[in-house]
Amino acid sequence: MIKKIPAVATGLLSVAIIGSAIAHESENPAVKARTSIMQLYAFNLGTLGGMAKGEVEYDAEAATRAANNLVVLTQIDQSAMWPAGSDNASDPSTRALPAIWENFPDVIAKGQAMAEAAVAMQAAAGQDVDALKAAMGDLGGSCSACHKAYRAPKD
Repeated sequence: MIKKIPAVATGLLSVAIIGSAIAHESENPAVKARTSIMQLYAFNLGTLGGMAKGEVEYDAEAATRAANNLVVLTQIDQSAMWPAGSDNASDPSTRALPAIWENFPDVIAKGQAMAEAAVAMQAAAGQDVDALKAAMGDLGGSCSACHKAYRAPKD
């Protein structure tokens, strides 16, 4: 009987952890989709950023793939992923501030700046690490500009 108690406790703890994770995941498919896009941006930016910082050895092919992915991601029509009322005031699983919908033209302009920076990175990424580093500033800056204005800080 004593051996069963830890197993039961472990099972209950697992259910609590999974339940907590599910509770923080949005039920809104638009929020899920845009969160997925942001994760793909972060993954590819992480590849490039690691090389730019010297944390990962520069690899022209890997850098080019990551830059190509970013360009493709910026070309996806995300309009259906940003419906009004899908902000952090309505859905605690998202960090999107209500200000996005108050100034959507600025959000569009910031998205265009990111698309342009991604294209510049695409041209630079496969050249050498110095070209990648030079393009990284504009790319990272374009992400930060939108996030500083329209994303709530992490809890």
